[in-house]
Amino acid sequence: MLTLYLVLVALTAVDRLVELVLSTRHARWSFARGGVESGRGHFPAMVALHTGLLVACVWEVLALDRPFVPWLGWPMIVLVVAAQGLRWWCVVTLGAHWNTRVIVVPGDRLVTAGPYRWIPHPNYVAVVVEGFALPLVHSAWITAVAFTVLNAWLLLGYRIPCEERALQAGVRA
Repeated sequence: MLTLYLVLVALTAVDRLVELVLSTRHARWSFARGGVESGRGHFPAMVALHTGLLVACVWEVLALDRPFVPWLGWPMIVLVVAAQGLRWWCVVTLGAHWNTRVIVVPGDRLVTAGPYRWIPHPNYVAVVVEGFALPLVHSAWITAVAFTVLNAWLLLGYRIPCEERALQAGVRA
């Protein structure tokens, strides 16, 4: 199972790179339409945390010889896949407005379709689920706890308030 876990982490890393390419394209689109960026100060910490998650998943499993425990690992794989599905549902729903950065095009309408019908920040639900589930696929509990705590601090203390302020200032209801 170790090889499959390493492949899963590698596929997650490739997915993040695809997201960065898409995000760059969407940022150009937004800026061309007068988009305003907020929250640049916390963005490097978010990049470091998400990169650290992937590195720590591999490091903890290899260095601390974490086993694959089927009763834990299989449900966590299901959650990782579900989180990816939710994340890409968010990307598709927001279209060119989706970004890894906080960029709002003034005057655009707030998106209320797709998963945004039910919760205001569904992408972060995906991030939270993935952040504990991916490490726990192979019993990397230290990584799961550390990422969850640090991610909660960044999301609740910086990112979500920043997005809320930017959206209130720039979009039509």
